[in-house]
Amino acid sequence: MIDFTFTEEQEMFRKAAREFAETQVAPHVDEMEKTGEVSDAVVKALGEAEMMAITIPEEYGGLGLGYTARMIAVEEISRVSVATGMMLQVFALGIEPIVKFGSEELKKKYLPGLAKGEKLATTAVTEATGGSDPTGIRSSYKKEGDNFIVNGRKCFITNSHIADTITILAKDEENPKAYCALVLDKDMAGWKATHKEHKVGMRGCNTGELAFENCVVPATQLLGVEGKGLGVTMAAIGDVGRGGMVGVALGLQTACLEESIKFANERILYGKPIAALQTIQNKLADMKIDLEAGKLLGYRAAAMQDKGERSSNEFAVAKYYTTEACQRAAKMAVDIHGGYGCMEEYAVSRYLRDSYVVGPSAGTSDIMKVIIGRWVLS
Repeated sequence: MIDFTFTEEQEMFRKAAREFAETQVAPHVDEMEKTGEVSDAVVKALGEAEMMAITIPEEYGGLGLGYTARMIAVEEISRVSVATGMMLQVFALGIEPIVKFGSEELKKKYLPGLAKGEKLATTAVTEATGGSDPTGIRSSYKKEGDNFIVNGRKCFITNSHIADTITILAKDEENPKAYCALVLDKDMAGWKATHKEHKVGMRGCNTGELAFENCVVPATQLLGVEGKGLGVTMAAIGDVGRGGMVGVALGLQTACLEESIKFANERILYGKPIAALQTIQNKLADMKIDLEAGKLLGYRAAAMQDKGERSSNEFAVAKYYTTEACQRAAKMAVDIHGGYGCMEEYAVSRYLRDSYVVGPSAGTSDIMKVIIGRWVLS
């Protein structure tokens, strides 16, 4: 028998996550939109609420609640602020390689502080020449004694200017088929955050470039096996990065539907609320269908992940469907609001902008189809 219900603990966690989002995140959304900067108050609140600790094992100071709980948190926070949901999901993306591939020394060094929100994390793979195809990256390393010397640049990195701990991917400058995944500290010499991007949406989520110039990284900072770093980062992106984006997209879809229902019941046309019009009902129905289908796809993949099963292909399906659906939902929400939907005073204008940034994050829809096509033919 297939059980499609959440556990009592998960339902309680959802309630707590929603309350957190509405009380601790919502008051800062307008400020983040205007400044384009991450709210320090929100980051502090995320740490105090242990939102970064969800997937970290209890023995390292985490909650050990698993990936379904993590998707719930990202979904509920994204319902209020897509930018904050994105920031949280990338924190987890930066934490995951340490949990799965870090030495015991690295786990003890980083995970307790990350769990408390005392340190913030990200993962840096994407470059101008390689993102969805990481073999195209040019960042390189060479081994000198007990150190790796790293050079290169990364772009489109979420949390670039606020992260204390960064997992990077670089290739061997003498053997371009060998890669290493390394953990960098903020205080290591030879690297810095440079340009800040100005995105059309997710304005309260920091995205930028990182530059590495003869950055000395001790060999003890290696994740996994030397030369096999590609598998380390791609496992994190496939199972955690795309899973996080599903949560972000579901939260945005929910927000679009809720705002549309509220407006449709309040806006009077021809003497009746526009909710009485069949064309409006059809749009609301389409939004609800997409949302329910996306939840089934996303939470099935997360449940597989919690069981220790490989779920990267299932997440590719869910990521494709939900990110496409959130763009449809945002467009329909603006349509339902009419001229009001084009005004920044109405949240749906932000939802539309945010939806365009959700799409390509962690791989475009076209790349998801490539992954799914390979799965079908395998």
